[in-house]
Amino acid sequence: MLKIQNAQVCDPVNKLSGRYDVTIENGEIADLNEATGKIDEGAIDASDYILTLGLCDVHVHFRDPGQTHKEDIETGAKCAIKGGFTDVVMMANTNPTIDNLETLEYVLNKSKISPLNIHTCASVTKGLKGKELTDMKALFNAGAIGFTDDGIPLMDADLLKEAMIKAKELDVPISLHEEDKSLIKENGLNHGAASDYYGIYGSPREAEAKLIKRDIEIAIETGAKLNIQHISSKEGVELVRNARKRCDNVFAEATPHHICLTEEAVIENGANAKMNPPLRTKKDRAAIIEGIKDGSISIIATDHAPHAKEEKDVDILKAPSGIIGLETSFSLCYEALVESKAVTLGKLIEVMAVNPRKLYNLSCEGIKVGAKANLMLFAPWEKYVYDKSESKSVNSPFFGRTLKGKVKATIVEGKVVYEDL
Repeated sequence: MLKIQNAQVCDPVNKLSGRYDVTIENGEIADLNEATGKIDEGAIDASDYILTLGLCDVHVHFRDPGQTHKEDIETGAKCAIKGGFTDVVMMANTNPTIDNLETLEYVLNKSKISPLNIHTCASVTKGLKGKELTDMKALFNAGAIGFTDDGIPLMDADLLKEAMIKAKELDVPISLHEEDKSLIKENGLNHGAASDYYGIYGSPREAEAKLIKRDIEIAIETGAKLNIQHISSKEGVELVRNARKRCDNVFAEATPHHICLTEEAVIENGANAKMNPPLRTKKDRAAIIEGIKDGSISIIATDHAPHAKEEKDVDILKAPSGIIGLETSFSLCYEALVESKAVTLGKLIEVMAVNPRKLYNLSCEGIKVGAKANLMLFAPWEKYVYDKSESKSVNSPFFGRTLKGKVKATIVEGKVVYEDL
């Protein structure tokens, strides 16, 4: 039995707010009462903390199998629980790709020994080559909860339409990396101040907008649940905003780095701020925040993308794109969105815990008696320096930065799997 007492609760699912005592037994919330102020022996004194839903990240790369020198399921899970996550969804671009039952079984079996709830997508196309669809039904029946070729745009519109029809039949999302590679000369750097600084052409905003526009129309035609990954441009946000007025099956996710940074960060931090799609302008950042405020963007996801130090410590044009983000995600978004009064804490929990689960048809009962105890406890006032990671990689522009809103405990199905109390 676990008791958490005198906690300030924030639960947007059940519209619960106030101080409560929570008792957890057998992985579930067994009792929930207004706090008395008394702290029992052995209980967690949460008087200075906020108790809310465990976070859910629908976009992580754990590099397992195939690139475990960067990350593996074990170290990725440690990053996640340190960041307050109780659920994550892995992407399929492992080596070998999760395009077959054997690799899918390997990932799911290895995930079972983790303290984290780990789910995974399978790829849309075999080998991520964009030529031939995987056996989506068989992969779904074996445990894949969605489909994505993340990292590689699907350029064949007819093939994508066929995939969306199958995803619709299975009632699972298809999540897409939206960059028309024919318009990009050098990826990872915005065509603008960043590309000018490095003396290249870079990645123009039109590359994102073009594919988003195409894929929205296919999703509306097929009725498939489309998730537009890591949106980066004001034009992209506006396309999604207008699409959501026409239908309810188009979704978009934003990353903490696109919420917090602009292309100036890649000038200051080099390859550790290089990602696809790239960081763009202040107007793009503002548009993303506005999209979160008005519901056009309904999900925040990290795109946690580890790369070994030696891979990033090269000329920026040769360095791979992507940064780690699970450990810093909540604090960054808490500061940028809640502390700035752009959104309420309840809204932040919706986009980091509730909506991600809804997208992938995962259970989200919130904090109530009988619900699974997947919870996060955090200190909104506590500042800390991000100077140590559980990841095998250190590719982050946020190292050395003082953050606010520290995760104090992560509870997965009633077990405290991370604590800093």
